[in-house]
Amino acid sequence: MEFKNGLGDKAIQDVMQTYPEIGEILARYDIGCTACKVGICLLKDVVSIHGLSKEDEAKIELEINQQLSVKGE
Repeated sequence: MEFKNGLGDKAIQDVMQTYPEIGEILARYDIGCTACKVGICLLKDVVSIHGLSKEDEAKIELEINQQLSVKGE
C-alpha cells in the first residue's frame, strides 16, 4: 500500500492524532484502531493484518489518500 507523505510507515496512534478522520475511515471497515490502547502498529500493517479483501484494501488506500489531498497534503 502506498500512502501519501510516507504515512504508511508511521504508528497508527500518531497518524490518528494528526488525522482523526483516518480512524473514522478504518472504523467503517471494522478496523478498531480508535479503541486500541497500544497504537504502535504502522498504518500499512494495520490495513494488511485485518484480512480484508484486496478490493477493500484498495478502497481504504484510496479514501485515505483522497482525505490527505483534501487537506492539501
